[in-house]
Amino acid sequence: MKVYKMAETTQWEYHVIYLGSFWSGPKEAEFEAALNELGMEGWEVVAALPVENSNQVRVVLKRPLSSETRRRRSWPI
Repeated sequence: MKVYKMAETTQWEYHVIYLGSFWSGPKEAEFEAALNELGMEGWEVVAALPVENSNQVRVVLKRPLSSETRRRRSWPI
């Protein structure tokens, strides 16, 4: 009899950043630099949405939840 093991479900952590300001939107080079830096940290863009009545962009990112982050979150504050 074969015993099948269920694959572990990936757990994610999320991060939301705002790029640009009320007065001016993010410059293309700054936008790209910010995303490249976050990408080097393992973050992946899930969504980029304009913020109503401003020139900002809300960027939602995710990455797999590491055991270190999971452990840190379980510590009492």
